Amino acid sequence: MNFKDKIRVISDFPSPGIRFKDITTLLNDGEAFRAAIDQFSQFAAERNADIIAGPESRGFVLAAPMAYALSKGFVPIRKPGKLPHETISVDYSLEYGKDSLEIHKDAVQPGQRVIIADDLLATGGTIGATIQLVESLGAQVVGVCFLVELSYLNGREKLNGYDVFSLVQY
Repeated sequence: MNFKDKIRVISDFPSPGIRFKDITTLLNDGEAFRAAIDQFSQFAAERNADIIAGPESRGFVLAAPMAYALSKGFVPIRKPGKLPHETISVDYSLEYGKDSLEIHKDAVQPGQRVIIADDLLATGGTIGATIQLVESLGAQVVGVCFLVELSYLNGREKLNGYDVFSLVQY
């Protein structure tokens, strides 16, 4: 399946000069969505993942069905103040500022093999923060997967040493 054909590109959103990659059209196509989750799930199974993590919010849309397909647990990585139990957090830089992510302190166990799924690899800030959270709890990130990779932003360079899989590259 050509996943690139399932992603709508919107010019000048959210600001002039940006060509936004809208994955909602892929998610709205049941066959394409299933095929994407199947490929992600195969990636995770081949790496003997124990648990699947996804950063808020579009990572949830991918990681949760992967976890279900593999009969594995799902770990939500959230914005500050959204998780009800004890958390750890990490701050990271965005193209236009700073942000923060949190994980429950007991979400992963030392030695667990974790796959992280998200919609987009751009500069690598969100995935880097997510990896830092998971690894700070002693788990091992055995792979990261994305629907879309904006290769011209060089986010993959920040993921040296990690197994990276993306369905579509721009």
